[in-house]
Amino acid sequence: MMRSLFAGVSGLRNHQIRMDVIANNIANVNTTGYKMARVTFQDLFYQTLRGASAPQDGIGGTDPIQVGLGMIIGGINTIHTPGNFQYTGNPTDFAIQGDGFFIVTDGIKNYFTRDGAFSIGLDGSLVNPSTGYKVLGWRANTSGIVDTSMPVEPIVIPKGQQMMARATSNVKIVGNLDAQSDIGTTFSAPTTIYDSLGVSHTLRFTFEKTNTNEWTVTASIDGNDISGWSSTIVFNNDGTYDPSSSTVTTLNISASLFNPGAGDLNINPDFSNITQLGGDTSISVSYQDGYPMGSLIDFTVSGNGVITGIYSNGLNQVLGQIALANFGNPGGLTRVGSNLFEVSVNSGEPLIGTPGSGGRGSLYVGALEMSNVDLASEFTNMIITQRGFQANSRIITTSDEMLQELVNLKR
Repeated sequence: MMRSLFAGVSGLRNHQIRMDVIANNIANVNTTGYKMARVTFQDLFYQTLRGASAPQDGIGGTDPIQVGLGMIIGGINTIHTPGNFQYTGNPTDFAIQGDGFFIVTDGIKNYFTRDGAFSIGLDGSLVNPSTGYKVLGWRANTSGIVDTSMPVEPIVIPKGQQMMARATSNVKIVGNLDAQSDIGTTFSAPTTIYDSLGVSHTLRFTFEKTNTNEWTVTASIDGNDISGWSSTIVFNNDGTYDPSSSTVTTLNISASLFNPGAGDLNINPDFSNITQLGGDTSISVSYQDGYPMGSLIDFTVSGNGVITGIYSNGLNQVLGQIALANFGNPGGLTRVGSNLFEVSVNSGEPLIGTPGSGGRGSLYVGALEMSNVDLASEFTNMIITQRGFQANSRIITTSDEMLQELVNLKR
C-alpha cells in the first residue's frame, strides 16, 4: 500500500482537529475571560531507505534517503494574552490587569479562572453565579486587620452585619487660646461622645485662664458638672504646649451622670495640639474614638483586592482581601470547562498572594475581561486549514488513481 495514503489520512485527521479548535475559539469569542487555543503540527516519523555515508578518499559523503509518513498534532496550546476590558459598573465584576488568576473552590478542590463575573451569595459569600464556586482570599479579624500569611478561605461580605458600639476612651482637642486673654477668662469646646451602649452625649471642656501661660480645664457631660476632675495645661514662652509642666489626668465619668444602664467612661484627653498665641480663640475636638452601633450597608473593593465595608454609623472597616494566583507555566494548566483551569504537573504549584504583588496584576473593579480571540486571525486560520484539508484529500484521491492504474496492469 502506498505511504502517501497514510500520510494523507494523517493530514485529514489532524487538520480536522485544528478546525475543531478554531471552531471552539470562534464559539467563545464573547466568553468572559476565555483564552484562545492554538494548534501546531509536527512531522511524524521517517522511513530510512538509505543511511548517510561519510566522505572517503576521492569521493564525498552521501545524504540519507528518507520518506516521511505524515504528520501529527505537535501541541494545542492555551494563549494567555490579555483580553480587552468591558466596563460594567457592577461592583462585584473584576478584571485582572496582569498574569494572575482568581481562586475559586467547590469546597473540595481549588480552581483558577480569569472570569471575574461574581456576585454575593445568600450567605454573603463572593461566588461565581454560574457554578456557585466561592472566591478565595483572606478575611479580616474583628479589628479589620488582614493576615495574608494565613491559608486562603472563602470571602464573605455579610450585608446587614452589626458593628457593636464602642465607648469613647480618647479625645483630642486642637486649636488656639488667645494669649492676650485676661486671667479668669473662660472658653469651652463641646463634642459628641458615646457610652458603652452607643448612646451619644455632649461632653464639654471649659478652659479658664488661671495664670500667665496657664489654664485650668474642667468638664461637664450633658450639662452635669464632673466634680473632682480638673487638669492644668501650661504653655512655653513661644506659645507651644509644655507637657512637662502640664498636669493632665484621665477623665473618669460615673454612668450615674449620663446613663445608669451603661458602663462608666474613662477618657484620656489630649491637649498637646493646643497653642497659646495672639489672636482669636478657636478650640474644638478634632477626634474621639467612640461610635454607635451600625450595620453593613455597602462595600468597596480597591485595586489591591481589599474589601472595605461601609456601615450605617458612618464608619468603614476592612472585611477581607481577594487573593490571586500565578504560575511558573500558565500554559500547563488544564482546562476543565466553565472558564476554569486546574493545576497540572507542568503548570507548577500556584503562587498565591495579593493583587498588585509578584506579577499577579491589579484588579479593575466594575469591569470584565473579554475573550482574547481575534476573529480576523481565526477566519484566516480557517481558510488555511480548509485548504490544507483539501490538499490532503487530493493526496488520497490521487494515490487511489495511481493504485487503480496499477490494478489495471493485469488486464
